[in-house]
Amino acid sequence: MPTPPYRRRVSRSAVATLGAAGLVALGAAPAAVGDEPPPSLALGDIKPITGVKPGSPVDLPVTVVNNGTTTVDKVWIKYTATRGLAFPEVPSNCVKQYVGAYDEMPERWIAICAFDQAVKPGVAYTPQKPFAVKAEKHAFDDEMWVGVTDYEPSPDENSTPVPGTAPEIELIESPAGGTGSADRFRVPVTSVNTADYEVTGAALRGKPGDTVTMKVTFTNTGPGWVWSKPGTPWTSVVVTLPAGTSVVKPDFYCKVKGKVYDCGLTTRPQEHLETATFTFKLKIDKKVAGAKGSVALSNRKLPFDPDKSNDTAPITLEVAGGEPGGTGGTAGGSDGGSGSTGGSSGGSTGSTGSTGSTGGSSGSTGGSSSTGGAGTATTGGNLATTGSSSATLPIAGAAAAAVVMGAGTILVVRRRRARHDGDGFSGR
Repeated sequence: MPTPPYRRRVSRSAVATLGAAGLVALGAAPAAVGDEPPPSLALGDIKPITGVKPGSPVDLPVTVVNNGTTTVDKVWIKYTATRGLAFPEVPSNCVKQYVGAYDEMPERWIAICAFDQAVKPGVAYTPQKPFAVKAEKHAFDDEMWVGVTDYEPSPDENSTPVPGTAPEIELIESPAGGTGSADRFRVPVTSVNTADYEVTGAALRGKPGDTVTMKVTFTNTGPGWVWSKPGTPWTSVVVTLPAGTSVVKPDFYCKVKGKVYDCGLTTRPQEHLETATFTFKLKIDKKVAGAKGSVALSNRKLPFDPDKSNDTAPITLEVAGGEPGGTGGTAGGSDGGSGSTGGSSGGSTGSTGSTGSTGGSSGSTGGSSSTGGAGTATTGGNLATTGSSSATLPIAGAAAAAVVMGAGTILVVRRRRARHDGDGFSGR
């Protein structure tokens, strides 16, 4: 599959805001109906689908009704599905399109089917063969949108549609009749599946005065993907640093909260086989006997994740030389607030790591940092957060603000390019 255009890690509140806006764009928010008559072309009600077994077909009943007074010469039905669903056999009178994730919205499949036949007033029609939909092995909390129009919907501009190869299907009159109430429906499709969230810690070593690189990770090992939308149980990654250390540079996406760092997740790593890596620069201030930190999920009450054994992991510290000191060290150095600011201005790495089955690439890294893998000591380099020059902070802060404003501009521009053609995903 094509690589999604870009991905971004944001805070929980930001994702909730974007998710709400995204659902409005999807059409999930009901429009004001009032006393308006139903559209001339409409669909019969499609109920939510539950209890689907991953790997099995999904029964999607579709009925088209002409509520008008004149015959419609040609109609189009558009199907759109989130990433846990697939269209394995697309008829030759349809086109199929894969669209990667963007604007914090998930990847999806689109199929547009043309029926070059008359649809008479007051008559209900059904496809002679149901459109084939399959639940993938990573299906979990998915959605489909089905829409009908008397004009050809525009494809998404981010990929090229491919003609179907299965035998053509037609619309046939439904003996049971039926009524149509709306020209598109959002159909929740829930599969019986689980998702295993896991974190990994780090083993650090060095001597007092050294600066070491610490990398901790979050991975959804699947099999189910998790769509981070309003109402979905949320978690972040909480990092507790070993005693005797202080932060030189935190990960850009990790903010100090008391004596710990809270690291936000993108929508992407919560899918499946995707990894988010959080990178810190730590200074070893002194040797503390038995010093140990941890990385853990902030929310371990996730109904879809039955395995809690990998929700926490240790961060160990081995200090060579020096005499054991007291408890020493805090999560944010001597000034926790400055530790958070240092992350924003320093632009440390916050990339997503290994790619998933969808072909996602690793995220970008921001700013420069001293080299060395987890537990590798480096000397000199970055100043500790509390020792940064005050003259450089306003400049760095302005740069960070510019980046945020730029990201917002991209988001607005891309959404303005969205189309509204017969499904709730509106060009996603």
